[in-house]
Amino acid sequence: MNKSDLLLLDNQLCFALYSTSLAMNKVYRKALKKLGLTYSQYLVMLILWEKDQQSVSAIGERLFLDSATLTPLLKRMEVAKLLFRQRAPNDERFVIVSLTDLGRQLKIDAGVVPDELLCATACDLDELMSLKEQLEHLRKQLIKNV
Repeated sequence: MNKSDLLLLDNQLCFALYSTSLAMNKVYRKALKKLGLTYSQYLVMLILWEKDQQSVSAIGERLFLDSATLTPLLKRMEVAKLLFRQRAPNDERFVIVSLTDLGRQLKIDAGVVPDELLCATACDLDELMSLKEQLEHLRKQLIKNV
């Protein structure tokens, strides 16, 4: 590859990641429509299904989001009765997010989402797990250099 080729759109890693992310979001949008969730809401639910009753800051750290972005999302999810927020009794600076019964029940229906994604990729599970590890390594390197 010569130097001028480095500035071609199709040779940009950032564009490959961006366009793949757009395609991935379309697949998720279709799968999550049945659940009444957006992709961002699904990510919050995944975190709470792993471990209920987490602080807003802990959720934000996992999702790489600040509380100014996360709080409106959580408010909409609270209106939808998927979760509720309350001040931590031992330290009112922290807001604890907990699942409602409806939010817990939704996990059962969400069980099909990973299968739909796997099918849409036309990849085997080992291939996807390897790709995920490579992307996590790339993210870690990028964060170190920001």
